Amino acid sequence: MRMDQFDISILVALQDDGAMTNAALSERVNLSASQVSRRRQALEAAGVIEGYAARLNPQKLGFGMRAMTRINLRHHGQEREDEFARFIAERPEIAMAFSVSGDADYVLDIRVADLDAFATFIHTFLLPHPQVSQVRSDIVLRTMKDRPGLVFPS
Repeated sequence: MRMDQFDISILVALQDDGAMTNAALSERVNLSASQVSRRRQALEAAGVIEGYAARLNPQKLGFGMRAMTRINLRHHGQEREDEFARFIAERPEIAMAFSVSGDADYVLDIRVADLDAFATFIHTFLLPHPQVSQVRSDIVLRTMKDRPGLVFPS
């Protein structure tokens, strides 16, 4: 999909506030509400906008601990990686998961209530998994930057 500066302005505005009405959006990007509506629908139909969500505060909701956990698999191959992907999808403690290059096969962003809950997850579910050969975790002490969305060049 080819996008112009108005489309990018719409995307930037919606990243700031996904609940913004077309009327408010039209004022922000200097287009009519009907033009904004058509462009927004086109961006959604093209899959550029995948959905809308609220940003929640993990600490206020009882998820006070975050860890970045690097995983190495015991064996590789599509069937085994598919099995591990199903495990990842089923575990609510895993907020995000990435297949990566480097010294690990996967990096997991794990969010739990506290260190006890983290230890339980690691010892009860992750370490016993037949595909997992190594687990290394870094506990997040403080979040320095957590910016959702993308930055568009000027």
